Amino acid sequence: MIFCTSTVAFSGTPTRVVAIGDSLTAGYGLPQGEDFPTQLEAALKAKGLNVVVENAGVSGDTSTGGLQRIDWALGDGADFVILELGANDALRGIDPSTTRRNLDQILALLAERKIPVLLTGMKAPPNMGSEYTRAFDQIFPDLAEKYETAFYPFFLEDVAAIPDLNQDDYIHPNAEGVKIIVSNMLPYVLRFMGN
Repeated sequence: MIFCTSTVAFSGTPTRVVAIGDSLTAGYGLPQGEDFPTQLEAALKAKGLNVVVENAGVSGDTSTGGLQRIDWALGDGADFVILELGANDALRGIDPSTTRRNLDQILALLAERKIPVLLTGMKAPPNMGSEYTRAFDQIFPDLAEKYETAFYPFFLEDVAAIPDLNQDDYIHPNAEGVKIIVSNMLPYVLRFMGN
């Protein structure tokens, strides 16, 4: 696994991190300021990093939607990208080969632009069956290895299926759930950013 080796500290222009994802990134159903990018930015600043984490999450987005809007999401460019897509693909039963192809294209584009990526994994819901689950879950480690990108295995680790950490739909984390996601991911993000 390859991590960026530059150190991000408080000096000059803030480092721009773009979080590209679906409702889990966008902050569906959460009060303002409790979404993943905002909580992550606060956690990174608390560690002494001069960083802005931009929220490029779109609720309901699939990997196809993410691929279609990648240029919009990046805007004028990014120093780092956190890529969180795939949950809606699994919920809708989209063929895992389609999800794999879309994410592959996104990662190829980011590699071409030399933008370091932290890929976050997702797991298929259990009702999709074992064959679908195996095919879907393997997409993320495979692509992380292919592109030698930083990798966080499961975005919803320690939060998925825990009622107290999710909203009433049992799909989207509440503010406390997001706090746990950020806490779990923070060491990965810090290593990814070379700190």
